[in-house]
Amino acid sequence: MNITHLLNAMPGTIAQGLIWGITAIGIYITYRILDFADLTVDGSLCTGGAVCIVMMLSGHNVFVSMFVASLAGMLTGLATGLFHTFMGIPPILSGILTQLGLYSVNLEIMGKANQAINVDKYDLLVSLRYIKNVPLFKNTIFIVAAATVLLVLILYWFFGTELGCSLRATGCNSSMSRAQGINTNFAKVLALMISNGLVGLSGALLAQYQGFSDINMGRGAIVIGLAAVIIGEALFGRIFRNFGFKLIGVALGSILYYMVLQTVMLMGAKPDNLKLFSALIVAIFLAVPYWKGRYARKPAVKKGGRTNA
Repeated sequence: MNITHLLNAMPGTIAQGLIWGITAIGIYITYRILDFADLTVDGSLCTGGAVCIVMMLSGHNVFVSMFVASLAGMLTGLATGLFHTFMGIPPILSGILTQLGLYSVNLEIMGKANQAINVDKYDLLVSLRYIKNVPLFKNTIFIVAAATVLLVLILYWFFGTELGCSLRATGCNSSMSRAQGINTNFAKVLALMISNGLVGLSGALLAQYQGFSDINMGRGAIVIGLAAVIIGEALFGRIFRNFGFKLIGVALGSILYYMVLQTVMLMGAKPDNLKLFSALIVAIFLAVPYWKGRYARKPAVKKGGRTNA
């Protein structure tokens, strides 16, 4: 492995990790806060990218396009939430149904399997070209990092409000929340909308960064997001106790995840095997807490008086 090549690839790896970190924060909301296994993200990420690129190709401003992409992501979360709360479909099946339907919806939005956008003709907010030798205010890493910090601050404020606390209570104990007068169905739908809105925003940034939206760009998004969540919790869980810092830890976990993948690729791994490595990384980090509790726990030492011989 060439260390120089690894160092040269790091800025792009960090930028991509930050973009996927926004998706990971959205997954954290459903996976950890709501305790809802949401598989919608594989489709909503593509929806956000497709809406953003198509709107920009139609002449709309990049910020307007990204805002509408987030709204489109929220609508996908609304669909999953209604499947679960109004129709009584289990969480996993609700996400799968929405994801399945979004495949056709995304094709209709783009008109074909992929849609490219030229960075020289359109004013993109982020791009692979904006990594090196550009002013700070145009640097992709700086822009996405600033956006992530802003989103974390907004989420930290929101989940400290009465409405945000009702979402956290619903995920913690749904039955007790209903007993306290909380509309748990509304809380679930709202949390899913917020989560997929963030995923849609991440998809819009990712499509700009890579220069195109593709029908398969969201495939495996749930695995990448979960990997970031698990890595962030495993490495920073004891350091970051505050809710806001936990969200930052998730974003850092996404960066570390992509650093590991980049290192593996430079060691000669085939790109076709990246999904396999992703699954192994998630499995290992999920198993570490279990292994610690089962094998690294010291036996309790009993203290007492003398035993009778």
